[in-house]
Amino acid sequence: MSSLVTGPPGAGAWDSEVDVAVVGGGACGVMTALRAGRDPGLVVAVFEKSARDGCNAAISSGSLAAGGTRFQAAAGIEDSPRRHAEDILRASGDEEWRPVVEALCAAAPAFVEWIAATGYPIEIGADMPRAGMSAPRLHADSGRLGGGRLMRWLRALLDGYDNVAFVGQAPVTGLVVEDGAVAGVVVEQNGARQRVRADAVVLASDGFAADPALVGEHLPHLGTPFYGGVSGATGDALAWVLPLGARLRNMGAGLRSGLVVVGHGTRVSPALPFNGAVLVNLDGERFVDEESKGYSSMAGIIQGQPGERAAMIWDATAMAATRESEMMRECLAAGAIRDRPTVEDLAADLGRTAEETERLLAPMPGRRALTAPFHLAWVTHGLLATQGGVVVDPGGRVLDAAGAPIPRLYAGGGTACGLAGPDSGGYLSGNGLLSAFGMGWIIGNALAAQAGNGGSGGELGGA
Repeated sequence: MSSLVTGPPGAGAWDSEVDVAVVGGGACGVMTALRAGRDPGLVVAVFEKSARDGCNAAISSGSLAAGGTRFQAAAGIEDSPRRHAEDILRASGDEEWRPVVEALCAAAPAFVEWIAATGYPIEIGADMPRAGMSAPRLHADSGRLGGGRLMRWLRALLDGYDNVAFVGQAPVTGLVVEDGAVAGVVVEQNGARQRVRADAVVLASDGFAADPALVGEHLPHLGTPFYGGVSGATGDALAWVLPLGARLRNMGAGLRSGLVVVGHGTRVSPALPFNGAVLVNLDGERFVDEESKGYSSMAGIIQGQPGERAAMIWDATAMAATRESEMMRECLAAGAIRDRPTVEDLAADLGRTAEETERLLAPMPGRRALTAPFHLAWVTHGLLATQGGVVVDPGGRVLDAAGAPIPRLYAGGGTACGLAGPDSGGYLSGNGLLSAFGMGWIIGNALAAQAGNGGSGGELGGA
């Protein structure tokens, strides 16, 4: 696979030319194209590695974290981009990344409300409490149908842009560099290799969680987790940018989940602990305050338990509060949840006496007690996506070792460094789509603005 093509192309060496070449058709790539494409003078091409395999955004819950939206205001929820950013930084401890975090949180209310304005049915997820959030700020579609619905909607919007092409089954295999500057991309389509000239290149592909070698190099501490992401997340862009002087950071962090159902690969709802659910390990011990951990940090806790698993136990009240989420519907359809009418039935699953099981179900102070009938799922830890990646500035421009922007080169989505900080435990629910959609919003708006101000040709995407 080619990673870098250098040297002057010469006359007739380009197979095609565009103003903006977007690598990856996930959340970041599609948002970039939608925003940049508002300028009819810009020709934008989105090159998607595999429309069949899909992107991580399409298999996500589709939850959009934003502070200070009109949806929150209508529900009487006080929040703001600043409060959102402080919650993220408190969890990650990554003060160096503050400028990027603040830029993304500032963009979040705008892109959430813009998506809603296109006709997509968004509402505040008052039923979606999450650890680390000081206010309810997850926004979801009214049917809780997940990221697949959202991505189909946004990709359909691209059909209304005469100046934007979404090219499926067209993996980018490298960057073309002229005189030290990015000049385009190399694309493979229908067995042919093409060089596409571009005034700006946006790297918006998924991370590297599907590449065993890269995961083994950067995330060996995860052991052998269940992998719950897409097959195309192989970190291809990382090899392209390093020869240009780009830097990587937080490569040991990932988006993990401690809610993966053993033997099924589905995930139970992160809202269950906030509705009284408890976790019990194979030794018959309660080992964590279930409400205190997000699902990514919970993965590390579960990994440290005997057999790297635990029983999540809840009751009918908790089931009623969560069953309409996409994750719970998938669990129910897969037969991943066991129904246990009595404490005695539950005790048999745990290998404990009924009296021991009653003690295990005792609620922590201030929380409600579970009552029969019960539900149980054995959960383990999984890796959904990586959080380490390329260093960018708040505008999405890829930076070199000296902190200077590499001309014409942008990055977002799984290619760019995420918001978890140096450790997976710093990930908060919604960070992935916030980072992807937010950076796509920022980059796309900037490219459209540059073109509108007369930037074209070599000027577009410049430092």
